[in-house]
Amino acid sequence: MKEKLLAKFQEVYGDTEGARVFFAPGRVNLIGEHTDYNGGHVFPCALTIGTYGVARKREDQTCRFYSMNFEKLGVITVDLTSPLKPDEKLNWVNYPAGIIWAFGEKGMKVSQGMDVLLFGNIPNGSGLSSSASVEVLTGYILKTFFGFNVTNQDLALIGQFSENKFNGVNCGIMDQFAIAMGKKDNAIFLDTADLSYTYAPVKLEGAKIVISCSNKKRGLGDSKYNERRAECEEALAELQTKLDIKSLGELTEEEFEANKSLIGSEVRQRRAKHAVYENQRTLKAVDALKANDIATFGKLMNASHVSLRDDYEVTGIELDTLVETAWNVEGVIGSRMTGAGFGGCTVSLVKDEAIENFKEQVGKTYLEKIGYAADFYVVEVGDGPAEI
Repeated sequence: MKEKLLAKFQEVYGDTEGARVFFAPGRVNLIGEHTDYNGGHVFPCALTIGTYGVARKREDQTCRFYSMNFEKLGVITVDLTSPLKPDEKLNWVNYPAGIIWAFGEKGMKVSQGMDVLLFGNIPNGSGLSSSASVEVLTGYILKTFFGFNVTNQDLALIGQFSENKFNGVNCGIMDQFAIAMGKKDNAIFLDTADLSYTYAPVKLEGAKIVISCSNKKRGLGDSKYNERRAECEEALAELQTKLDIKSLGELTEEEFEANKSLIGSEVRQRRAKHAVYENQRTLKAVDALKANDIATFGKLMNASHVSLRDDYEVTGIELDTLVETAWNVEGVIGSRMTGAGFGGCTVSLVKDEAIENFKEQVGKTYLEKIGYAADFYVVEVGDGPAEI
C-alpha cells in the first residue's frame, strides 16, 4: 500500500522528496446508538480500514490536496494567507481545511503549506466515519509536522470542534474519539457525559465483525437527526420538571418507567425510552464482553436494533432488511444498524464458518427486496492514527 501511495504522490506532485505516509482508521459503533448526545455511553472500536495520507511540508503558504477517491476533482488548493472559511468549491477538502482552521482557533497557527494525497478504503456515505477519519488524520499530520503539543484525545476534540463550527454538522464526540483513541483488539467504553473511558477487549474467538453497507445514501438523515435530538431535549426538559437530572443517560429503566408520564407526547416518550434503555443495554453489553459472554452481547445488539426501529424510528426498509435477514442466518450471533440510520451500515457478529453463507443469503434477499446490491466488509479492530 505504501509503495502504491508514494507512486501516486510522485505522479501528482512530481517527486516524493520529504513525503511521509500516515493512516487513521474508520470506526464502527458496536452498541450505544443515539446515546452520545443524550449523556449516555457508547461502545465503538477503530477498524483496520480507514484513510491513508501522504504529506510533505512546502516552503510557501499553499496547501495542495488530492484524493484518489475523487480523482476527477484533481488538485484542490487552499491559500493559508487568506482566512479559511467553508466553501462548496473545496468539496471534500472542507474537512482538512476545517482542521487547519480549528488548530488556528486553538492558538496553533499553521503557517506553512503542505502537499497532501489521500486514499480511503472506507466506503463513502456508509456511516463508518470517513469524514472523522480524514479529520483525525489531518490533525495527526499537523501535530507531527509542526510539533504541536496535543494528545490524541485533543485531536478528537479538535475534530469535533471543526465539524461543528466549520462544517456545520452538529455531531457528538464519538466518531473522532473512537478513531483518535483506537486500540487494537479493544473497543472503547466511553461515557459521553464526561469523556471518561476504559478499553474493553473484543475477543471474538471463532467469529468476526461483518459490516453490511446498504449503499443507500443518507439524504434524509441530517434533518431527521436534528429532529430526534430536539425531541429528546424536549422530553428531558419535561422530566426535569420533577427530576434532578442533566441528561437522559442518568436514568435507569425503572426510574424512566416511573416518571415517563411527565412526557407529554407518546412519540417523545418512545424517543426518550430508546435513549434510556439503549444506554443501559450498552452497560450490560460491556459487562457481557468482559465476562466473555458473546451470546448475551449478540442478544443486546438485536434488542438495540428493535429499539432503533420501533422507538427511535431511524432504520428504514434497507437497514431492516439487512438486519432481519441476518437474524435468520445460522451462525449470526447478533446484528444491528450502526451509525445515524436512514441508510449506511449494519454491524453483525458472525461465526467464521458462517461468513460466506451470511454474505450470500443476506446479499440475495437484499438485492431481491431493495433492487440494488449491498456490500460486505469483514473487518478487524485496529489501532488509532499512526505514521507508517
